[in-house]
Amino acid sequence: MSKALIKKRDVCSPWVNDTNLPDILKVVYARRQLEGSAALDHSIQQLVDYKQLSNIDAAVELMHEAMASDTHILIVGDFDADGATSTALVIRALAAFNYHNVSYLVPNRFDFGYGLSPELVAVANEMPAVKTGALIITVDNGIACHAGVAAARKAGFNVLVTDHHLPADDLPEANVIVNPNLSGDNFKSKSIAGVGVAFYLMLALRAYLREKNWFVDKPPNLANLLDLVALGTVADVVSLDHTNRILVEQGLQRIRKGQCCAGILALVEVSGRHANKIVASDLGFSIGPRLNAAGRLEDISVGIECLLTNNADNAKELAQMLDSINQERREIQQTMSEEAMQIVSALEAGLQGQSLPSALVLYQADWHQGVVGIVASKVKGRLNKPVIVMAKANDEELKGSARSINGVNIRDVLEQVDKIAPEVIKKYGGHAMAAGLTINIDQLDAFKRILPVAMQQLGLDKVNANEIYIDDDLAAKDITMQNALHIRNGGPWGQAFPEPLFEGRFILLTWRILKDAHLKMELLNEKQQEKINAIAFNTVPDWLGDIGVNQVTHVHVVYRLDVNEFRGISSVQLMVEYIEKINEE
Repeated sequence: MSKALIKKRDVCSPWVNDTNLPDILKVVYARRQLEGSAALDHSIQQLVDYKQLSNIDAAVELMHEAMASDTHILIVGDFDADGATSTALVIRALAAFNYHNVSYLVPNRFDFGYGLSPELVAVANEMPAVKTGALIITVDNGIACHAGVAAARKAGFNVLVTDHHLPADDLPEANVIVNPNLSGDNFKSKSIAGVGVAFYLMLALRAYLREKNWFVDKPPNLANLLDLVALGTVADVVSLDHTNRILVEQGLQRIRKGQCCAGILALVEVSGRHANKIVASDLGFSIGPRLNAAGRLEDISVGIECLLTNNADNAKELAQMLDSINQERREIQQTMSEEAMQIVSALEAGLQGQSLPSALVLYQADWHQGVVGIVASKVKGRLNKPVIVMAKANDEELKGSARSINGVNIRDVLEQVDKIAPEVIKKYGGHAMAAGLTINIDQLDAFKRILPVAMQQLGLDKVNANEIYIDDDLAAKDITMQNALHIRNGGPWGQAFPEPLFEGRFILLTWRILKDAHLKMELLNEKQQEKINAIAFNTVPDWLGDIGVNQVTHVHVVYRLDVNEFRGISSVQLMVEYIEKINEE
């Protein structure tokens, strides 16, 4: 573990001093740059108005026209958790609107690749229920699917693109496009996930149908879909701005009360979590991966069906299938991650003390295409630099997944590569922290060579990601169960609204390695003689080999306050993000 540069977050004006918040949250919120108490209001009434979305009126008119004429609606989703939740949400919303002439189609990543493609349009044409003039609605994809949209229009489909990914200068020729990141769009939440865009579309459609006297009874309550919105939003690792925090918190509240779809309850259970205590990190690290696993290794349809079923037994059966697929994914990922780090070690050895490139491209011929994103994330976390991991798509092409660091917009970097050498990348898309791309195998060396050049031209080659931003040096008296609970309930925490980090000096009393990967410790606070349990996942510092198992050693620790529950007993625990040995003179 390389030495980190630890900095305190900047503090905005201390407005929180005038609130009744716990002291620990006053500090944390001030360091999150929240500028008023309204930022803590997670009520539905605080959501941004759907009317701010460009083209939203045209979108709902197109949908109403299809529904009024009983035209088939085909939802084309993506093969990740955001795409799965988006697909399930639209189908569930339309069913609530008493419209059932609907089906979905999601590409298998190995046969078709990402999004609405000409090949997928050909499949749609062969579906018995799909007739000429059907309406295709893309969710969580479409903004980069120029050829697929053109093929669909040529085949007689109407196309409504809903997406959240960053658009290129040229847009696909859909009938209507709804994307908050379109140029000139006034929607305030540019970080909303694909499932969030789908939710807003359904809000707008419900309002439009109400005006058209579509509903015989009271219009359905779309808050019933917020469990899906919360799951897709957290799993897609989008920035938790105020709008996304509202969507996630409202969804979490419904899950905690059991007011959610059978599939999510089954996924919570199979992951070993308790629905009444669910937090955002559970969605990101336990529920989302089980849903994603199906799209990575097999077919995301298993996940979508899990989210669509209203039968608890069926949901449990599908959740168990997803859990098994996820276990297989973990095994493949572990092997690939180890092989990737071996490649990195070999590169470092060949550089004879020089630094690795500012962005790294890793490839091995037998790697699994469905797991490259996770491996890229793992390697990025160890190297603190953007990483692109590639695998064979076929005999001619490689597909890659990029994961980036704070301060480096990886999609912009890929765009710069494309400007430098337009022949290298066949297609790409994504956002600041994650992106996907396709290249020909014979362009791999050129891509490796040009990527650092693009970083340099954008002034991103010197970005230091090995910085840790903390909230405070927490006093010993404040490391309490009460404060751990305040933090747990003070979120939702996530991307760009991170869970609080604290630092401190401790005495390392005892330690042991779990599963050859995790460091379990017992710490003693230097200022207050009180033992504290701590764990650092995927961390085994090299210096441990220099000390005895029970040798007293002083350490500097960056950690999160957490509540550990074991056999019905709750205790405060430190979740260690960074640990270094203090050399006592």
